Amino acid sequence: MKNRIQKTAKVSLLTALVVSSLSWDALPKKEYDPVITINGFTFTDLNRNGKLDLYEDYRLPVSQRVQDLVSQMTDEEKASMLMGTGMPGFDGLTPVVGAVEGRVPGAAGITFAIERLGIPGVILADGPAGLRIKPIRENDQNTYYCTAFPVGTALASSWNETLIENVGKAMGNEVKEYGVDVLLAPALNIHRNPLCGRNFEYYSEDPLVSGKIAAAMVKGIQSNGVGTSIKHFAANNQETNRLSINEHISERAMREIYLKGFEITVKESDPWTVMSSYNLINGTYTSARKDLLTDILRDEWGFKGIVMTDWFGGYAGFSAIAAKDATSNVTQQLIAGNDLLMPGLPAQKASILENMKNGKLSKAVVDTNVKRILEFILKSPVMKQYKYSDKPDLKGNAAVTREAASEGMVLLKNDKNVLPYTSQSAPIAVFGVTSYDFIAGGTGSGDVNEAYTVSLIEGLTKAGYPLDEELKKMYTPFAAKEKAAELESRKKRGMLALPERLPELQLDTKLIAQKATSSELAIITIGRNSGEGGDRKVADDFNLAADEIALIDNVSKAFHAKGKKVVVILNIGGVIETASWKDKVDGILLSWQPGQEGGNSVADVFSGKVNPSGKLTMTFPVQYTDTPSSKNWLGTPAANPVEVTYEEGVYVGYRYYTTFNVKPSYEFGYGKSYTQFQYSGVKVDQPVFAKQLTVSVTVKNTGKTSGKEVVQLYLSAPSKSIDKPKEELKAFGKTKLLNPGESETLTMVLTPKDLASFLESKSAWMAEAGTYTVGVGASSLDIKGKATFKVPEEITVEKVKKAFAPDVTFMELKP
Repeated sequence: MKNRIQKTAKVSLLTALVVSSLSWDALPKKEYDPVITINGFTFTDLNRNGKLDLYEDYRLPVSQRVQDLVSQMTDEEKASMLMGTGMPGFDGLTPVVGAVEGRVPGAAGITFAIERLGIPGVILADGPAGLRIKPIRENDQNTYYCTAFPVGTALASSWNETLIENVGKAMGNEVKEYGVDVLLAPALNIHRNPLCGRNFEYYSEDPLVSGKIAAAMVKGIQSNGVGTSIKHFAANNQETNRLSINEHISERAMREIYLKGFEITVKESDPWTVMSSYNLINGTYTSARKDLLTDILRDEWGFKGIVMTDWFGGYAGFSAIAAKDATSNVTQQLIAGNDLLMPGLPAQKASILENMKNGKLSKAVVDTNVKRILEFILKSPVMKQYKYSDKPDLKGNAAVTREAASEGMVLLKNDKNVLPYTSQSAPIAVFGVTSYDFIAGGTGSGDVNEAYTVSLIEGLTKAGYPLDEELKKMYTPFAAKEKAAELESRKKRGMLALPERLPELQLDTKLIAQKATSSELAIITIGRNSGEGGDRKVADDFNLAADEIALIDNVSKAFHAKGKKVVVILNIGGVIETASWKDKVDGILLSWQPGQEGGNSVADVFSGKVNPSGKLTMTFPVQYTDTPSSKNWLGTPAANPVEVTYEEGVYVGYRYYTTFNVKPSYEFGYGKSYTQFQYSGVKVDQPVFAKQLTVSVTVKNTGKTSGKEVVQLYLSAPSKSIDKPKEELKAFGKTKLLNPGESETLTMVLTPKDLASFLESKSAWMAEAGTYTVGVGASSLDIKGKATFKVPEEITVEKVKKAFAPDVTFMELKP
């Protein structure tokens, strides 16, 4: 950098800052002077006219600066600004050897930079379980590993918003210190069906849980001064044909189930960006729906950030993209309010420029989209010249993930208090290939490149438990061999190849009987993995495979014959069938996919160091066919679905099971503890609803162990004008760690919107007149106390524009 920039050079102050590696903080807080000296650097008359351009004056409102920036941009620059610069390391969808990846290798995308105006490219990177970048780089001795946090199902099962916000703070620390500006997370789509391949990334079958957990995550991440992109907006509930599946969904189901979580997140946490999903809703791609991206997201909810497409979103398939057929939907997307097309293709830019010239894409639309993107860039770390360290607090973040994983674990069964297990005198017989190849998280964009994963046997060993050495010597090489074969298979099958279940080691029943004699306890780990790009199957996935059933049968029979106990650990990302085998074992601990510290987190709960307080955020059905969406999953035609009808309407998850009296294996909200809790004093603060109503309940620890309890509030509403679920979750809270005999009173507030259902005939959220019943309890089926209140007159809570006009006629499920 020369000490003086010549008058003849058209260089902006922003460019000067970038070139000199200086910070906004170094700028003098006074009127602009044609000669500015900053830290020994002198900048003279930067723009030849002796005046500072408005966009360069950081003291002015952002809107004024952005307006000036747009006025100075060419059409070519505007078109480029509306799309990313391509997928780093790829030419279209084909990996390029030696390709330049930008300043953060492994990031998912970059926005367009305008050097002459000092506008840098913003780095976007995956994902929901932690930052995903390349850990090892060419000609670089340093490493860039990130923390693998628990998957979404595990985090949500904690029901602890404060804990989730702390996880977000830890994630955001790594995002910022590794030079990334925006994390493409959190993901909060609804668990419509247990077979969705990305359910592990998502939080719940319930929109309130999804929204509250996502909002806490956004707050935590963005507290670091980096951004988030909540996704996938909306109704991305299956991976099969996700690029082209047309979903027929009623407006009521969209607003009450599939949009509600996003509404909560937008209103409570102000995410920087929203990512539109791949799928079509009622015949139109979500990325091209003005009713979704403008009328609802911006006008109704007040969203101020940018909307970006999912990568290559808005096209019928990757084959079309590879063929450069990427122009047909561009104009419609931009007009609808989808500001940024990611990752960006040359054909899209050509389409934008052509339609700007022929008038199909107006200057007003283009300028509006560009302004939003510039506002987004101006608050990014790279714009502020943040000097990232490449040294996040990995040690501290590992402690955060260990705590979060243990709090999200769900104790499903604990006969005769087999857990916590405190004896360390006799060895534990550890069975199951997953015990020796513990699964930290799922695959695809939800994966993380972590430095290590603590396996179950490592965690138990560190906690002081002796393990059967013969089993360990048999399983360890077997697991390593099968894992290597699975990874090689996945590599051959391509970028989004799905993980396959590792087969179980075949053990002689005589050997198992010997272990029942020499060991005090048996552990069996059942593992499941899935990922982006495909969905799970019923056989050998949702249902246990024959080798797993045989293992449970043989171990349980042998150990019970000797009066010994058997504990199953479920190292899974989503729901599996449990009803057919749960009575064969003594304890079941649902550890989920708990991140890189997983083995340590399991040991913390197993030993009693942590009292489990997790509760299910989804229903475990007795059999797959009990799932309300099973009748039309994955759509029609069966071999290669092009459309799917959401015939179950609002009756998703527990809303269906409780309303239609279908018994689950484990209900929504279920989870056991090492202690007991007593609920008392459930009451409302007024008998007649006014502007809001407060519900209170006192929870007392009546056991002998300190613990936390998740308290859930369900509402039953009158159903004269429209059918309604028997009960719906409207609020929840979690106690502090209560010592034996200690009590805490929790209060939860209900607003008019909480009472309302969406009436399509009136395009409004309406709360009926009549008597409402509040049920407070430990799960959807374990209500501890009730209270009632009245709404004297019907309340019109909110009138909205008509949206999601149907493209076909279908009958929705009714009670």
